[in-house]
Amino acid sequence: MDSTKIIEVELISKSFAGKETPAVKNLSFTIKKNEAFGLLGPNGAGKTTTISMLCGLFNPNSGSVKVNGFDLRTDLDKVKHQIGVVPQDIALYPTLTGRENLEFYGAMYGVPKQKLKLEIEHWLNKLEMAVSANKRVETYSGGMKRRINLIAGILHKPELLFLDEPTVGVDVQSRAAIMSHLKDLNDAGMTIIYTSHHLEEAEKFCSDVAIIDAGEIIARGKPTDLVTSHEGCRDLEDVFLKLTNVKMRD
Repeated sequence: MDSTKIIEVELISKSFAGKETPAVKNLSFTIKKNEAFGLLGPNGAGKTTTISMLCGLFNPNSGSVKVNGFDLRTDLDKVKHQIGVVPQDIALYPTLTGRENLEFYGAMYGVPKQKLKLEIEHWLNKLEMAVSANKRVETYSGGMKRRINLIAGILHKPELLFLDEPTVGVDVQSRAAIMSHLKDLNDAGMTIIYTSHHLEEAEKFCSDVAIIDAGEIIARGKPTDLVTSHEGCRDLEDVFLKLTNVKMRD
């Protein structure tokens, strides 16, 4: 394996029962260590399906995925503690407090008790959740839930972090706080793989992006390079609309 690559994807495809067309078709790409990689696409393009295969939630019908040289089909247990996952749907227990949720997830990741306590306090303070940490999650705003959801995915200091729409449905202040701290994590060496509908956010945050549509990658490169290589485009949103068409997606 090339030591600069953390993800190696070769010809992965995924179909679901009852669907006429595959969700993902013969995707091949690599992601370098320490990259902030954006997987962008309209609704139903295959983003979440791809992320789910990359973090081992389910296997592709064909093809292979390697993380740090380990094949996810045969070495998933070796990969689990190297990755963190922050799903689009809030993965928290609503009747537990924010702190109790973090204690539960930290223990699930095997973080030693004393270290876990320190990490929880560190991140509660960093994301301005310390005051609300002992309140039940069901009382939180959308932005507060997103922040606790993020902390739950990074308590064990993963080398590779998967984020599926981490700022969807949150206020401007929460979004800015989340993206600022993700930038800090990336600058400190964490590789981040991220999907989002916020193209301005992705353009600022990502060092490399791939645009996916109908289960296939239709463009790949640095955001600035994609903008300059498409005539008449002023920003990543223009490129996105040009390549995926302006037609509404459901």
